[in-house]
Amino acid sequence: MSPFDLNSQPDYARWCEWKLTNAPRSAEELIVEVRDPCALSKAEHEALMQRIRRCNMAIYASLAHEADNTIPRLMGKQFGLEHLDANWLADEDGISEIQVNGGGTRQPYIPYTDRPIKWHTDGYYNPPERTVRAMVLHCVRSAAKGGENRLMDHELAYILLRNEAPQYIHALMQPDAMTIPERVDETDGIRPAQSGPVLSVDAVTGNLHMRYTARTRSIEWKQDAETRAAVAALEKLLGSESSYITRARLEPGMGLLCNNVLHDRAAFKDDPDSPRLLYRARYYDRIKD
Repeated sequence: MSPFDLNSQPDYARWCEWKLTNAPRSAEELIVEVRDPCALSKAEHEALMQRIRRCNMAIYASLAHEADNTIPRLMGKQFGLEHLDANWLADEDGISEIQVNGGGTRQPYIPYTDRPIKWHTDGYYNPPERTVRAMVLHCVRSAAKGGENRLMDHELAYILLRNEAPQYIHALMQPDAMTIPERVDETDGIRPAQSGPVLSVDAVTGNLHMRYTARTRSIEWKQDAETRAAVAALEKLLGSESSYITRARLEPGMGLLCNNVLHDRAAFKDDPDSPRLLYRARYYDRIKD
């Protein structure tokens, strides 16, 4: 049975023990040095996969400092990631350039500013047929100051919430737990309201997926007592100093490869002569072993 079945306590207990025993306690445990992220050796690939099996994420470190947006796509391809979420703010090839935009279409959106981004998983506003299951975030230039990420395996968040109160999981799995209201944009057009669960189990693979944002604007939570309590518990967890939350700063040539784990971003200050630039590739696929 699935460890995500609330009625399957023995399976859950075994999986829970394995996850907690193997959970990383520092960013250093996630890092794998690679010669060329576009053409990994067998040993490099396996080292990254070992970390992804443990906690759904890994960080590679390389000397690939050039501004080449094929790097995240070729990295992803080596892990079975093929189907990009070509959202309207991405470039034509589906890769987004994450940098400060002083004007234009991207300027109003927080990822394209130097402001902090709250905890979230990517694509939380997408409809089910465009579920973002994996992501590659590659750093070309880091900020002069700040810009760190906090990372948390969503499976560990599930465990900590379930161990505190199983009803939290029940609440967050409701099909109308979280709603992104309709948005009308001059460029993007009308994006209809999108309701869905925070936690769900993929019907094909049996893997856990999380859809979440800590933002307080343009977000509607189901207003029953169980959901409100679950959301408050999750917010408390993500605001804590839990040892299961990892802090990392991507430097040039480094990248995050993950199954869309929980993450945030600190505010940063740019060097005007060398502004922060990251490439982001978001996929409908999940990383394949």
